[in-house]
Amino acid sequence: MLVYLYGGQVTSWKNNSGEQQLFLSKKASFKPPKAIRGGIQICFPQLGNHGVLEQHGFARNRLWSVDESPPLPDTTSDCHIDLILKQSEEDMKTWPHSYELRLQVALSPRGDLILTSRIKNKNADGKPFQFTFAFHTYFSVSDISEVRVEGLDTLDYHDNLQSKIRCTEQGDAVVFESEVDRIYLSAPPKIVTIDHEKKRTFVLRKKELPDVVVWNPWDRKAKAMPDFGAEEYKCMLCVGAARIEKPITLRPGEEWQGRQEISPVPSSYSSGLLDPEMIQQMQRI
Repeated sequence: MLVYLYGGQVTSWKNNSGEQQLFLSKKASFKPPKAIRGGIQICFPQLGNHGVLEQHGFARNRLWSVDESPPLPDTTSDCHIDLILKQSEEDMKTWPHSYELRLQVALSPRGDLILTSRIKNKNADGKPFQFTFAFHTYFSVSDISEVRVEGLDTLDYHDNLQSKIRCTEQGDAVVFESEVDRIYLSAPPKIVTIDHEKKRTFVLRKKELPDVVVWNPWDRKAKAMPDFGAEEYKCMLCVGAARIEKPITLRPGEEWQGRQEISPVPSSYSSGLLDPEMIQQMQRI
């Protein structure tokens, strides 16, 4: 596991066989003003252009610090790091609030990747603030055309390619044949991403993050991004837990906590559609 102070960003996570499970562009920039293209971006205090701030907020473009007095960990793992981000003078110009954003990144004994975020309102003027949040997670996949995301069927979503209109998912899974940029609303606590060619499945569990972002830029947009290879869209997919449709409001002294846990599932789970018995097996993991 590799975590950068720049952006508070996880950029590498490998399984026991040494196989990389997160996508990182070969053209990624590791210095301001660009965010690191790949890994898991921390989007705060807004996702995308759902607000007046810069794309995906400023947290992913700031230099974080190691948290010297972190809260007690939510995991028994001995492998974890705690980071903290506080407001800067630059941030106060566009978002005039005092806050503490804490992030714990942990590996469970079996190799699950667990991210826990805590955001606290530190305003001394008594004013509340409102924000949205996302763990913008770039998965490494073999071939995007062989990938499907399950658990989002029948859900409403905002289609960012059609001016954020509200649609309803009609398929039993999300598959990829062109650009996809969606925010699925009120998703279940477990979402499954299946990579048929790699025979690998990720189970994403989330708490206090009801929405799910699904994104792949496809060929035309990939060619237009300077920090993204023209063919790299074929080997990546973003599926991440988020809180967007219903922003969080914190009064001074209040704290919000969100969590995302990703579990690599044995390859035997990666063939065919997930039947109810298989889903029950996953829930017992």
